[in-house]
Amino acid sequence: MRFGFDKATLPTPETALPGRDTRPFEVGDRHLVTGNPIETDGPDGFGVAVFGLGCFWGEEKTFWEQPGVWSTSVGYAGGHTPNPTYEEVCTGRTGHAEVVRVVFDPSIISYADLLKVFWENHDPTQGMRQGNDRGSNYRSVILTTTPEQQAEAEASREAYQQQMTAHGYGEITTQIRPLDAYYYAEVEHQQYLVKNPFGYCPLHATGVRYA
Repeated sequence: MRFGFDKATLPTPETALPGRDTRPFEVGDRHLVTGNPIETDGPDGFGVAVFGLGCFWGEEKTFWEQPGVWSTSVGYAGGHTPNPTYEEVCTGRTGHAEVVRVVFDPSIISYADLLKVFWENHDPTQGMRQGNDRGSNYRSVILTTTPEQQAEAEASREAYQQQMTAHGYGEITTQIRPLDAYYYAEVEHQQYLVKNPFGYCPLHATGVRYA
């Protein structure tokens, strides 16, 4: 609790921080690993996927290491506050989750492949936390960019629930819904583990494989 607000409770549009009309910081130009633009939808025919699975520093690295991923960025999505800052998101009063935005070449890596990476690299049963990272900004979420992604993500959750149940885990709490708005995070958070190779990078994978 901070000033009477529970960080594990999502705010309403009325109680969320007001935000601002424009972004108050720089994002950066080129991805430090792929060399491609950070703020981009990629070449024609490429896909965009958005995942929240805990602290976005380590999870961005997890995705940029996948063959066929053209660019990644970290940002904020799933909440109410327009153009939030990292400090605001960490209060829990924006409603946003820390997310990774993945631009991918579907001829090399499919959305199903990315879903497998998502499920296998965190614990989707923990609600408003991942490990010691507690708060709604660390919740498990898939924000879809097409109706096809929505259907595929929902089916994958049902399939992975069977695997998790078989291994003694409880109900998956992952939220799956269409992406409303994505707000890029500050430049210092983009490719954080390139800039800080010994930085904070917790592993919350359960070891349960996605069949």
